[in-house]
Amino acid sequence: MTSIARRQTFGALFGAVLAIQINAQKGSSPSDDASEEVVEIGGDVSPPKLVHRVDPAHVVGSGTVVVGLIVTSRGLPRDVRIVESLSKEMDESAVNAVKQWRFDPARRKDKPVAVKVTVEIRFHDM
Repeated sequence: MTSIARRQTFGALFGAVLAIQINAQKGSSPSDDASEEVVEIGGDVSPPKLVHRVDPAHVVGSGTVVVGLIVTSRGLPRDVRIVESLSKEMDESAVNAVKQWRFDPARRKDKPVAVKVTVEIRFHDM
């Protein structure tokens, strides 16, 4: 494998795919913004947009970790949790990365709102 191909492969290893689920759920959870209403994506509520992504730390293994979180009306991840696990190391790497992500928040009638989303973090062995 050439060094260019190796760099391209290496760069692809840490790609995280944001897969916002349209079937986001209503509800609120305790945190700094405990009083903030969490609304469903769809209808007049547009999904948040990822504006800053941190790739997960490299771990050995392949697969997808599914992470659930609330994106606050300020575009911050809140209540980050594992929905589908692979291993302790991959789960921790995925959660630590997602906690550093930043979003343009979801909007309803042009006002920022909090929504519950799910993201997939894909890991690939070299």
